[in-house]
Amino acid sequence: MTTPVCTSASKAAAPATQTRSYSTSYPTFASYVKARQPVLLRTARSLTANPSDAEDLLQTALTKTYVAWERIEDHRALDGYVRRALLNTRTSQWRKRKVDEFACDELPEPEPVPAGSDPAEQQALHDAMWRAIMKLPARQRAMVVLRYYEDLSEVQTAEVLGVSVGTVKSAVSRALGKLREDPELVLVR
Repeated sequence: MTTPVCTSASKAAAPATQTRSYSTSYPTFASYVKARQPVLLRTARSLTANPSDAEDLLQTALTKTYVAWERIEDHRALDGYVRRALLNTRTSQWRKRKVDEFACDELPEPEPVPAGSDPAEQQALHDAMWRAIMKLPARQRAMVVLRYYEDLSEVQTAEVLGVSVGTVKSAVSRALGKLREDPELVLVR
């Protein structure tokens, strides 16, 4: 989302009765922008998802800052002024955004679920499996989770837990036997 930038900012900044020396203020403003642009651009990127929009947002905020440059009394607080300009500009853009609605003849339907893979049944199986795993002793539970949920090999599981590969094999075998006998999981098969 881009916001148009006023091309006649210098005319808008100074009333016709007031004379302003832009040649003296511009080098100071230019040096400020040159020094602080990376930091200010990061701030702008945190306010928008699109990097191009962030650049536009920063440009608009810097334009507003340039227009008010002579009125800013404390130049040590410039970063705060520009951040506030960024935030206010982004808020204004957000409020002005247009939400498009499209009328259609038919409501879009989700893709049909293949036979035998009901999402509710899959969730029930997932929940039953976790309840059964939580019944295992802590060491067996850790090995089953590392081996099958984290997809580690037996060697990697042994290294993580600081045990031998044989210990992992036997403990996982006992844990799988307990899971096969779990009454909640027997009903699923």
